[in-house]
Amino acid sequence: PGRRHYVGKDEIPRVRNGLGIAIMSTSAGILSDREARTQGVGGEVLARVW
Repeated sequence: PGRRHYVGKDEIPRVRNGLGIAIMSTSAGILSDREARTQGVGGEVLARVW
């Protein structure tokens, strides 16, 4: 809970091979992993849901 995990646009995790989503805080706002990949932004991974 206290550790922040930042990822670049090329390091965005895939959750369960695309069955789940990662929720990220980016400079473009709160985005899912798919939206962040599409927009080409990285950020802080807040949660993984599967």
